[in-house]
Amino acid sequence: MSNERLRSALLTQGMTVQDLAEAIEVNPKTVERWITQGKVPYRRHQYATASVLKVEVTTLWEDSRMVDSATDLSKAEIVTVYPHRHMVPTGLWREIYGRAASHIDVLVYSGLWLSEDPLFHDLLKAKAQGNAQVRILLGDPDCAAVKQRGIDEGHQIMDGKIRNALMNYRPLFQSHPDIGFRLHDATLYNSLFRADDEMLVNTHVYGIGAYMAPVLHLRRLPGGGLFDTYANSIEQTWGGARQVTEHDLTGA
Repeated sequence: MSNERLRSALLTQGMTVQDLAEAIEVNPKTVERWITQGKVPYRRHQYATASVLKVEVTTLWEDSRMVDSATDLSKAEIVTVYPHRHMVPTGLWREIYGRAASHIDVLVYSGLWLSEDPLFHDLLKAKAQGNAQVRILLGDPDCAAVKQRGIDEGHQIMDGKIRNALMNYRPLFQSHPDIGFRLHDATLYNSLFRADDEMLVNTHVYGIGAYMAPVLHLRRLPGGGLFDTYANSIEQTWGGARQVTEHDLTGA
């Protein structure tokens, strides 16, 4: 029986059998047999294939042993869990971003506390000058999701917090066009802070501010799936976000 899920995953990524074979260093005929004959590859090749195709290994091959292994790998991606954001070590945010070489992402509604840190601004400038991709995603202050988040947190001033963060970042997006700033209207269930293969996930909990909610420190492992689930959320939100305007800064 053929493996149509593997074939579909290849097409989704715009890859050929030859491309995949070269990426994971196997013979193209071997990959062809995985697809046309439904042959199940060695586990190391399963994980390598899943990583290249940006899917979970169990999406391509159903195997109870693999479900257990994927679960174990996802658990292993969790470095630690903090019960509240205010318990995260003060320097950890800059520490993980300082280690980044290629990807820096911030996906929040306001993230006001981070926008107020001048050392974080300096770090962003240095990373952008070093050719890292730097993207800051804030909530659209006029959208329904922002209004609702303010209600959920019990203060109804989320739009003002976002405009304050925008004003704090204004010198950056005026003088450093290589740093990407966009506004989104997505309903966020987490605030995400990605630095290459590390990420801090600040969960959102109804009725309390994000500073009181738990934070997961993740480190990506091939085949784990947990890190990539959150990373894909960043990509989707960025793709639907818009540029910042003068109105967003002033509200006028």
